[in-house]
Amino acid sequence: MARRFYLEGKSKIQIAEEFGVSRFKVARVLETALERDLVRIEIRVPAELDAERSDALRARYGLRHAVVVESPAEAEESPDPENLGEVAADLLGELVNEGDVLGLAWGRSTIHMAAALDRLPPCTVVQLTGVYDAGTAERGSVEAVRRAAQVSGGDAHPIYAPMLLPDAATAAALRNQTGIARAFEYFDKVTVACVSIGSWEPGISTVHDMLSDEERGHYASLGVAAEMSAHLFDADGRRIGRDLGERCITVKADQLRRIPEVVAIAGGQRKGTAIDAVLRSGLVTSLVTDTSAADYLLTAGQAPRPALNRADPDGP
Repeated sequence: MARRFYLEGKSKIQIAEEFGVSRFKVARVLETALERDLVRIEIRVPAELDAERSDALRARYGLRHAVVVESPAEAEESPDPENLGEVAADLLGELVNEGDVLGLAWGRSTIHMAAALDRLPPCTVVQLTGVYDAGTAERGSVEAVRRAAQVSGGDAHPIYAPMLLPDAATAAALRNQTGIARAFEYFDKVTVACVSIGSWEPGISTVHDMLSDEERGHYASLGVAAEMSAHLFDADGRRIGRDLGERCITVKADQLRRIPEVVAIAGGQRKGTAIDAVLRSGLVTSLVTDTSAADYLLTAGQAPRPALNRADPDGP
């Protein structure tokens, strides 16, 4: 009865005649189907895109693609509203071609994006960073990689390891493990990558939250303004604290720079400074964000150099 009503569009009277019962009986059965979770109803409000802000942001930072979403009023100050993931999933469906290698870095926004994917050409999917917490791997980056591979019908190469290790020796040992080494072999083959951006404050940067108070203070003294895939940046987009990378399971910044399409998914007023810093680094080619972050970015100091000029701002 539920299939007839919800999927085939039959009326309750038509269903009643087919099954030889009253329409009131049909109504009770449909109510029971909802109560027992046999039927789930989902209402999705399409995200409102702001074309004017999108064009202005793309021009200001020299991006290949910039998509600005109108966020709900109650979520203006929240970092990475969930609807960014839905919009990013649509963009990814257009950017990825058959045979590509798709790289996914750790981040709440990339996890939301993967969950929203409903179309993707056949491609290989590789995890670009370790996980925030090994105990949540199945619900985080690993699951995102599996989900994307399932939608595309391609191979998945997850990384079952923490992003941050106690020391460089432990990180080096893990990188040599068979499964992790196999994923790392794909880093130079990635053609499209999705990354998240974190502000240097509690709850908005996973790396910040994983470090000790002393370590946070040290990197803060260097002028850290943003974090992306365990790489730290100052307000001008220069990489700092490079020693941290030696302790991390993550794609190298130089490898990111060589990837033809790097899509960052980040929004909210609290991330404005961090997004600006990462865009100035030249590592990102496209951005999915919201109006509150876009308004900050469009007035953030001196206009940056074009992102598509992807030379390292730190020099050789």
